[in-house]
Amino acid sequence: MPASPMHRSTLVSIAVFVSAALVSLGSSSQFSESVGAGPEAASASGPEAAQAAAGSASTSASTSSTAMAMAMATRPATADASSARTAEPYRLFPALLGAVPEPSSEGRVVYGPRPPMSAEDAEALRRSTELAAAEAAERTPVLAGNQVLAFYGKPGAPSMGILGEYTKEQLAPLLDGYARLYDGVNGDLGVVPAFYIIYGTCWPAGEIGILKDSVVRSYIEFAAERGWLVFLDHQLGKYGVEESVRSMLPYLSYPNVHLAIDPEWRTLKPMEEIGSITGAELNEAQRLIDAYLRDHGLPGIRMLVVHQFKPTMIRDSGSVKAGFDRVVLVHTADGFGSPALKRLTYASNARLSNMPVKGFKLFFESKVVGAGWDKPLMKPEEVLALDPMPLVIMYQ
Repeated sequence: MPASPMHRSTLVSIAVFVSAALVSLGSSSQFSESVGAGPEAASASGPEAAQAAAGSASTSASTSSTAMAMAMATRPATADASSARTAEPYRLFPALLGAVPEPSSEGRVVYGPRPPMSAEDAEALRRSTELAAAEAAERTPVLAGNQVLAFYGKPGAPSMGILGEYTKEQLAPLLDGYARLYDGVNGDLGVVPAFYIIYGTCWPAGEIGILKDSVVRSYIEFAAERGWLVFLDHQLGKYGVEESVRSMLPYLSYPNVHLAIDPEWRTLKPMEEIGSITGAELNEAQRLIDAYLRDHGLPGIRMLVVHQFKPTMIRDSGSVKAGFDRVVLVHTADGFGSPALKRLTYASNARLSNMPVKGFKLFFESKVVGAGWDKPLMKPEEVLALDPMPLVIMYQ
């Protein structure tokens, strides 16, 4: 199945929604940045195998759905509070995260002769169909029938991940290749590529360097043109979770943008001690995103990724809630090491069933002195064998 922003079986569910609607109608370098807490202050699994996979994999896809996704993603949404949906549940398919939706018999098309239709009625029908399809699409989580495959790092900082080692133009075929590797072994699920950007970098004493706005937007728009996603990750430092999340909220005006926080770096002594957040803070982060989307009339259901590789990184983790209507919380196992160690970390995270959607991070071999990486790098088949299967997978 092709790596595509819209999975074919998800389209079946959307088609059902549309049919029902018609019936009702009547038929940079790290150290050159500003310091602050917001935008205002500022195994063939190597690249060669991925590029080969990109060149040989099938590229058939649903042209209309891809075009719709790109059209929605390439422009910031208009802030119109009056259009915010607050009276009804927004998520139409909440139970289908990671599953392939089954076709429904409701709204089935009836075949047979139809009365003639004027050009005006035909145009009105076409517009209503497109509107219903677009609304159904934006009310369906990306992870309904899809996985996300992301490259992680900081633009312009080669020591901080693959995203900083290459330009976005150089990364594009590699990322697409890795997405196709996973798409070839994950059954009926689709794969959506993504850039996973370190937006707020923790410096000594917990200060935060914010990535330049022009750089952030260039990656968002580059990804949107391809139907890809962008995650913005804040390392927190000495700042609170609420303040850090608020600094990233304006970028949600782009429908392809999702957010992330990394408790490891919520510290005044980065690289010396591992930081932490509380379950209450994680709930508040989700509430802020949910409220911002509603208050500004922004479309879509967004992901919030939280990283964890030690139990202490999310204190009182049993209090975390993952049922916010406009937010899918993705609980991601971080940390480098042997496959056995990484499976152990993932199993520890998996026991926190109150955060059911899981993610997994892998580390390419690093040329940075003293840096660690996965030895050996797990193959896609091994990653997908984790229980539960991770839906967001990233490579640093």
